[in-house]
Amino acid sequence: MGRALVIGAGGVGNVTVKKMAQVPEVFTDICLASRTLSKCEKIQKDIEKQYKRKIKIAQVDADKVDELVKLIKSFKPDIVVNLALPYQDLTIMDACVETGVHYLDTANYEPPDKPIFEYKWQWAYDDKFKKKKITAILGCGFDPGVTNVFCAYAQKHLYDEIKTIDILDCNAGSHGYPFATNFNPEINIREVTQKVKHWKKGKWIESPPILDPKSIHFTFNFPVVGKRECYMLFHEELESLVKNIKGLERIRFWMTFSDNYLTHLRVLHNLGLTRHEEIEVEGQRVVPLKVLKALLPDPASLGKNYKGKTVIGCIFDGIKNGKRKKVYIYNVCDHEEAYKEVQSQAISYTTGVPAMIGAMMVLKGIWNKPGVWNIEQLDPDPFMEALPKYGLPWQKVPFRGKLPD
Repeated sequence: MGRALVIGAGGVGNVTVKKMAQVPEVFTDICLASRTLSKCEKIQKDIEKQYKRKIKIAQVDADKVDELVKLIKSFKPDIVVNLALPYQDLTIMDACVETGVHYLDTANYEPPDKPIFEYKWQWAYDDKFKKKKITAILGCGFDPGVTNVFCAYAQKHLYDEIKTIDILDCNAGSHGYPFATNFNPEINIREVTQKVKHWKKGKWIESPPILDPKSIHFTFNFPVVGKRECYMLFHEELESLVKNIKGLERIRFWMTFSDNYLTHLRVLHNLGLTRHEEIEVEGQRVVPLKVLKALLPDPASLGKNYKGKTVIGCIFDGIKNGKRKKVYIYNVCDHEEAYKEVQSQAISYTTGVPAMIGAMMVLKGIWNKPGVWNIEQLDPDPFMEALPKYGLPWQKVPFRGKLPD
C-alpha cells in the first residue's frame, strides 16, 4: 500500500520499523536512515531474521535539507516518519515540503540552544503543507500521541463538555542501572529540569521544576503497579489540547519519579552537568549536557534487563447529559513483553507503536488531510481500534479516586 522512510535508528526507530515489518500489506517498502549506519544495519539484520523481510537502510545527516531531499528522491517514500532529534523537525519538514511527501513525528521542535517546548514553529508550516496537498501529523507517540487520541475519543463519545484533564505517566519499571534515562538523555533532562506550567481558567500557571523543594507532587494509586509519587511537569500536548478540546477549564501533566532518580538528577544539576550552554574545557568548547549524554547508558540498550510495567493515561472530569462524570482511560505495557517482541523497553515500545499506527492511518487515507495537524484534531476511532491489535490495549473505567485541586 505504501513506502515508508523512517529517520532515526534509536530505541523508538527500532520499534517502529519492526512493527511496520509486521504489517507488509500496508508497509510494502521500508527504508531506515540515520547518521550512524551501524545502528541501521543491526535493525536490518534483526528484521530479516525475525520477519524474513528485507528493508533498505541509508546514512543521512538530518540537519541538512539537501541530504534529506536527495534521500527522499532516491527512495520515493509516501511518508517520512521522523524519529530523529526534535532539533531536526524543521529540516525534515522542509525536505518533505520540497519533495511533496507526507510527514509524521513524535515530538515537537526544540531550538538546540534553549529548552523551549512550543508547536509554533511547526504550526507555521500549515499553509506550505496545504499548498503541496500533503499531511503533517505532529506528536504521534504515546504522550504526546495516544493521550491526545484518548482526549479526542472522550470528547467525541463520552462527554458533552470536558472540564478537566489530568495526564498521568507512570514508569514502574527497573533497568538495573544506578541512573539512566528512558529516552535520549539530552532531551529527557532538558524536559524535566524546566519550569512547570499547567492551564487553568484561561491562562498558564507557572510552578517550580521537579527538583525544587516547592514542586507540586502527590501520591497516586495506579492500576496494576500501585502507589507512586507523581510530579507535575509541562508537556507539549498540553499546548495543543488547550486549543482543541472545547470548554476545557484545566489540564495538567504528571510523571512519576523515584527518589533514586531525583537524587542523582539533583547532584548532576548542582554540579552543572545538566547545563545546555557551552563552556570551555582545556581550550575545547563543550556542552555539559552533551557530555553527560555520552556517559549515560544508551536508552536502546536498557531493554534486556528491564522489568516492570508502564501505566499511562488520562483522567477526565466533565458533563454528559447534564450529569457530572469522571472517566480514566489508560494503557499498561510490560517491559519484558516488549523486549521479547521487538528487543525494546516499554518506553520506546509505547512511542514506536503509535508512530507506526499513525503512519498507517495516513497511508490508508484515513488521516490523509492536507495541512499540519495534532492528532486530537483527527478521527480517533480507527486509531483506538488499532491500538490493542498492535500491542497497546487500553482500559476505560469510572474514576472514583481523588486528584489535587
